[in-house]
Amino acid sequence: MSLTNALATASLLTAEDRAALQQSFGDRVRFDESLAVYTSWKIGGPADAFITVEHEDELATVMALCFKRRLPWFVLGSGSNVLIGDGGLRGIVLRLGAAFAAIDARVEGETVLVEAGAAASMPALTARAASLGASGIGSLAGIPGTLGGSLRMNAGTDREMGEFGRELWVQSPSKPQPHAIAVQYFYRQTSLARDAIVTRVSLAFAQGDPMSVREEMQARLVRRKSTQPVALPNAGSCFLNPPGDKAARLIEAAGAKGWRVGGAEVSTLHANFINNVGGASAKDVSTLLARVRRTVFERFGVELQLEVHLVGVFVDEA
Repeated sequence: MSLTNALATASLLTAEDRAALQQSFGDRVRFDESLAVYTSWKIGGPADAFITVEHEDELATVMALCFKRRLPWFVLGSGSNVLIGDGGLRGIVLRLGAAFAAIDARVEGETVLVEAGAAASMPALTARAASLGASGIGSLAGIPGTLGGSLRMNAGTDREMGEFGRELWVQSPSKPQPHAIAVQYFYRQTSLARDAIVTRVSLAFAQGDPMSVREEMQARLVRRKSTQPVALPNAGSCFLNPPGDKAARLIEAAGAKGWRVGGAEVSTLHANFINNVGGASAKDVSTLLARVRRTVFERFGVELQLEVHLVGVFVDEA
């Protein structure tokens, strides 16, 4: 390994940091933990420390430590929509535990209200909401991630998360206790500060007929499964749709379907997906992403923007 790579992958945690984390979290903190198993791409190097936090007070403790020590941190939800470098992530990687996954869905008047923790599974949340007749929930069907990540990126199809958002609570290193904030929503992004961790969300939907809502959602799920490579490890759509066009159409028109670098392959079913067909590294995927972007720009003059987030250390050699 080169000196540059060795420096980039060296842990930022001191022995005192490790001892403090071990005392606070016991076996819920793992040091030098490979992150590949926690991502939908099944790719990712080690984290200096990987911690499962079970409630807001614990999250506040970690945030205070990060603020005091100026340690970098990253929240890893379901691991979709993210490519973690083969050199891993320095500092602390957090995963929100079971208490953050609770879902409460109920009907008040003609409105379906959903209050849930940021770690709540989107498939579970949409199923609960649909059973109560939440109109528009079909537009969120099939999103594989967690509520927090889906809200941060304003996920959706013909309708997006922000349309249904009502209240949002966050925590951060500079303000570690839970507090409500106002958020603006845009195409695949929000006004959320980079250091804000979403912990709780409330959503509101107009109530429709539960049977009709469930049937619509099921039809969308069937269509999604027939047009997307759901059986292979991937991170969903890799590129944002440019104005007035579709990234998948441009990639297919550029002849990139089936392109392969190492174990990474542009899906032959949906051109905006890159699959891990076996043993892919972050370097394989990032190289393929760059090749696709370059070719689309050369052919059509359109500069595709990444939808997937690249984080961590991308090393130049094994």
